[in-house]
Amino acid sequence: MIDLDACWQQTLLDLIERSHLLTGDAIASALDEALAPLRLHAEVYLVDHEQVELRPLRPDVPAVRADGTLAGRAYQLGTVVEGAEGDDHVIWVPLVDGVERLGVFRLQVPAGAPVALDPQFAARCTVIGSTLAHVLASKLQHSDHLATVQRAQPMSVAGELLWRLLPPLTVGTESLAIAALLEPAYDVGGDAFDYAVASDEAQFSIFDSSGHDLSAGLTTSVALAAARTARREGMDLLGVADRIDRALVGEFPDFRFVTGVLARLDLVTGRLRYLVAGHPAPVLLRSGRAVRSLDGARRMPFGRIASIAPQTAEPAEELLEPGDRLLLHSDGVVEARDADGAEFGIDRLVELAERAAADGLPAPETLRRLTHAVRRHRGIELQDDATLVLVEWSGRAAALLLPDPAPHPPSASRRARGTRTGAE
Repeated sequence: MIDLDACWQQTLLDLIERSHLLTGDAIASALDEALAPLRLHAEVYLVDHEQVELRPLRPDVPAVRADGTLAGRAYQLGTVVEGAEGDDHVIWVPLVDGVERLGVFRLQVPAGAPVALDPQFAARCTVIGSTLAHVLASKLQHSDHLATVQRAQPMSVAGELLWRLLPPLTVGTESLAIAALLEPAYDVGGDAFDYAVASDEAQFSIFDSSGHDLSAGLTTSVALAAARTARREGMDLLGVADRIDRALVGEFPDFRFVTGVLARLDLVTGRLRYLVAGHPAPVLLRSGRAVRSLDGARRMPFGRIASIAPQTAEPAEELLEPGDRLLLHSDGVVEARDADGAEFGIDRLVELAERAAADGLPAPETLRRLTHAVRRHRGIELQDDATLVLVEWSGRAAALLLPDPAPHPPSASRRARGTRTGAE
């Protein structure tokens, strides 16, 4: 009789040992070899930048839509989803690196295979999936093959520049979830976001440069780098803002500017300090409802334009409650117009954010649906960058970012899964 514990352990060890010298284009075949003793066949899919479809590593395998499919449900909600193909059992497993959603992998279990009777089958597959996600994330930095798999269309030079500078789209701690998305994904020009998290504090920001081209991308890159260096030197929000101003003035002789929001959140007390530089104010959502815009500390946009008048605004403060959400956005979101010229608008954005909160969706899935709603409203490619950042001070929100090893039938919901940790 096959020793399943030993086989699963060997599979995991094989994958880890191979990973050190593995190239991105060899991951699919290496996974096949590691899973062969268990009589399992796997296909690996990475989500594209617009999060519309899940694209396979092998060129002869068709892509799968991220909406309306079992694979899509596994990706959206981070759960193992079960299905069947003839007599074979099929499961879709989320690929999550830390809390960053990369895609899914599909395991086909032949009828009669010993693993089909393993009560720990789904949990073991989730461990393999998490390990595989770590491997994929490490290879994405230097594999053109994996980078190409993620692209449904060519990337602009400005987009190539900015995507390389950005942190992962999702980060989480025991009491915090932060997610971000940018549109148009393949031609983003001047928008960016950033964050840094510690056990007791989170710092986050959003930026929007004037223009929508490579020049705008270069401007935002300077602002982003200036903010990071100041933050890492321990400067407060005013010090970070001053560093951005001086960097832009020193690098560019014209009056180009960058709008943005700088914020720091105490993860123990919920004390938020923020500064708004010519940017749309963040929206505070509490108990699933928008309660107000945070516009208590306004100054001129970053850059030479700020020298027109002294910038005397002090950071404002807000005391968050456990479970509160902050929605940051660039003007390209609310100013997106449909064919009749009607703007998407802040009211529509808030309504959709409230609906997502009521559905108990994880933060990255909330933003995926919001950005798709903006794209549907526009009907064609956005003419301006549209960026969303969602920050939630909540242990439950953080728990929702983790892959769920419990197998779910296609109709199962993940609503209300979470643990009371950190802020809750």
